[in-house]
Amino acid sequence: MSSTASNVKHTASRAAESKPLEFLARGGFIGYGVIHLLFAWIALQVALGGGSGQDSDQSGALQAIAGQSFGKTLLIVIAVGLAAMAIWQAFEATVGESGPRDRTAMAERVLSGVRAVLYAYLAWMAVKIVQGANASMGDNYQSRSAGLMSADGGRWLVALAGLVVLGVGAGMAIYGYKRKFVKHLNTQQMPAGTRQPIIRLGVAGYMAKGTAYAIAGLLFVTAAVNYDPDKARGLDAALKTLAGYSWGVWLLALIAAGIAAFGVYCVAQARYRKI
Repeated sequence: MSSTASNVKHTASRAAESKPLEFLARGGFIGYGVIHLLFAWIALQVALGGGSGQDSDQSGALQAIAGQSFGKTLLIVIAVGLAAMAIWQAFEATVGESGPRDRTAMAERVLSGVRAVLYAYLAWMAVKIVQGANASMGDNYQSRSAGLMSADGGRWLVALAGLVVLGVGAGMAIYGYKRKFVKHLNTQQMPAGTRQPIIRLGVAGYMAKGTAYAIAGLLFVTAAVNYDPDKARGLDAALKTLAGYSWGVWLLALIAAGIAAFGVYCVAQARYRKI
């Protein structure tokens, strides 16, 4: 490795260990948890046949926050925390964690890169909502998929995107089921009575989110096969499609409970996550 590259990596590593960045990132986990708790509440309303017209995904949760008297101020705080989380994960993707550089370590760096993009996107969405924009994930997915499917080979790209989302969802569920997230927690700092409940919340949360993403990916594939852009609307359409079936209502209620569990787990991460 050249001296320049080594210096860059050393600088990135030191930046990743910055105490102010750690403080903001931990605050970001609380905001991320609040988003998922509201996301779960909206999804439960959909399951019960209600809902307020908001998207049943993270954008709907952010819009629900904006609707409160203190909402825009809270959204700014959440956006700052999410931005800090994005920067932290970007550093993790760049320098990685200490230890052997095997396939697992490389996979973790890729996941850190994906998380960085997700956190940055949610932070950007929060800012857009504060500015008064209608940041609907579902409408964005639908308009983009409609444009893609009208182009040559576009339906194949939409189907491929659906398979990727389906794979991400399956991977997320397996990640939770195998409790791979535990290695990122300072479990030794947890009180004995809370360690297993926190881990169970993580398992339920990852599996619920994975299931929701897998269904969304399947809808993308179905949309490409049937040439129906209305179905390519991400999590919002996935959850609302489930609500249309008698058995789907119960599954949606379970997913909502799991997403709520993930929200509580995120709040616990603010204290016990290794940063």
